[in-house]
Amino acid sequence: MARDAWLLATGTLTAVRVPPPSRVDRPVAGLAMVLAPLAVLPLGIAAGALALLGSWLDLPPLAVAYVVVLALALGTRAFHWDGLADTADGLTASYSAERSLEVMRTGPVGPAGVVAVVLVAGLQAAALAPVIRHEHGWLALGLLVCASRACLAPACVRGVPAARTDGLGATHIGSVPVVGALATLALAVALVAVAGAALGSVWPPLAGVVLMVAAVVALVFRCVRRLGGITGDVLGAAVEVSFAVLVLAAAATP
Repeated sequence: MARDAWLLATGTLTAVRVPPPSRVDRPVAGLAMVLAPLAVLPLGIAAGALALLGSWLDLPPLAVAYVVVLALALGTRAFHWDGLADTADGLTASYSAERSLEVMRTGPVGPAGVVAVVLVAGLQAAALAPVIRHEHGWLALGLLVCASRACLAPACVRGVPAARTDGLGATHIGSVPVVGALATLALAVALVAVAGAALGSVWPPLAGVVLMVAAVVALVFRCVRRLGGITGDVLGAAVEVSFAVLVLAAAATP
């Protein structure tokens, strides 16, 4: 099961080509969400390498930050950005849950989705710039990329309902045991603490973990009330919002 979960997490959360898992069921999906921070290690390495290269070439940190955001989008096939856009459009489309879900499933990107993507991408890049300026900012960046994916386990913890029975997220939502979600968050704390140490202070980044969890809980709670549950799009939105929160907190490091 562990191999299938690893392949599922890597193949779903990154553009890395891996063999398909031999089975995909709720136990495998739940473990895949628990393993998410480790499965995206290639993305973290790529982001850190770009930041280090930008530093060696003495490029403007903000320009490097935008390149990193672009690389992460390409490294996930813009999967999470699509989820963010669809979630924003769905939550603003109608007071009808059915209509909102239909917009999220089939509709083109609307104004709310465009605004959400532009704002979150801008926040990520603006916050990444001061992080990249640090001597060991490349290391912190790579760790924060991995830590941001720890939002998926609590978002998929048992008890969270799925808004639809179909779709990629249906198998994952509600599949993670509480202990698995806690273990993933503990891993995120460890990753962020090392990132903070690389930046010179662990407390602002650790505060970011608390804010990340709060943001994900608020997003899930809103979608459950508004849509009757969450979808795979909501999970994608959670990833991008979580990364934005973590790098914003890291940017506050003196």
